Amino acid sequence: MGRTYKRQKTKYAGVFYIDTTTNGRADKTFYIRYKDEFLKDRELRVGKLSEGYNVNLCNAKRNEILHKIRHGEELPKIANRQTKSKLTLGQVATKYFEHREVHNSARSNQNEKYRYDIHLKPFFDHKLLYTISIQEIEKLQYEKLKTLAPKTVNHITTLLGTIFNYAITKELYKGSNPIQNLKKLKIDNKRERFLNTEEIKILIDEVRDNKLIYLFCLLSLSTGGRATTIINIQKKHIDLNNRTITLTDFKNKSTYKGFITTDMVTILKDHISTLKANDNILQINNKPISISQIQKRLKPILDRLFNDGLDVKDSKNRVVIHTFRHSFASNLAIKGTPIYTIQKLMNHRDINMTLRYAKLSPDSGRDMVDCVMLNII
Repeated sequence: MGRTYKRQKTKYAGVFYIDTTTNGRADKTFYIRYKDEFLKDRELRVGKLSEGYNVNLCNAKRNEILHKIRHGEELPKIANRQTKSKLTLGQVATKYFEHREVHNSARSNQNEKYRYDIHLKPFFDHKLLYTISIQEIEKLQYEKLKTLAPKTVNHITTLLGTIFNYAITKELYKGSNPIQNLKKLKIDNKRERFLNTEEIKILIDEVRDNKLIYLFCLLSLSTGGRATTIINIQKKHIDLNNRTITLTDFKNKSTYKGFITTDMVTILKDHISTLKANDNILQINNKPISISQIQKRLKPILDRLFNDGLDVKDSKNRVVIHTFRHSFASNLAIKGTPIYTIQKLMNHRDINMTLRYAKLSPDSGRDMVDCVMLNII
């Protein structure tokens, strides 16, 4: 006789499970029981917990079957899920990125595809969707944290969850999204490191011979714009006569004015002379540059100049591209720029975001206290 397994009851009538193992890990296999149109007892295997099934899904499936029996309708074929579940993550990802091309910008698609190819493809591209477990995703987190910041790792796992949601929405997969139970990594966004003027000079001298990176650094450090803002500057946004640049804040969905020095005017005048009004000023092979292309060229330089010996997870002290924005505001504060002017130049919606730089203002009010207490003591 074959081995029998005891069915365990659940909180739902007609829904049971047995304790099993899958690839050496504890698992559950779910079954539903019901009476068919001839009042005969039936039992159907629905699926495993590791395949994304749970008691709620099983109860919903059982209720669907009972409803169709009562109304004389054709019963759903649970076996249909077997065909759709045979899709690998790579196959679904291909469909997902094709879908994105219709609804998202080319640059956004390029960045997401790059993230998939570099970080997710080596781990999961060949794996069937239902075999990707939360334990494997946690292993991905652990491995990526060795070289990447927590925020970047969260972006990677979010992309994986988005692909699963696409598969579920398009009925390519009937399980649950394993990301929904994944704990995101804690992020400390309070970056303390900024480049002082001497360090900025060192950086600019280092990249001076690379026209693309040189211009990116100059624009970032003189306007405080985020990387996405800088790479989307077009010729029409630059007013050389008034030394201003119209900057697009994609985070706050607004535009604002940045200022450039007379030296920057000279550099830009020569650079944009052959460009058309709608051309991006930062290009590679006549195509707008992407964040990943900037990152690939600039990160090794920043690591060599400023990050030697620092832990890769030390987000407070490591110099990254976003440090340029922080450096812009910090040096303005050090020079005594009023906090509301800094808020305007940074395009902060909330003054509280800008107040973090107030502590860098010269004397932080020391002179004012001296005036008040003059001749009192």
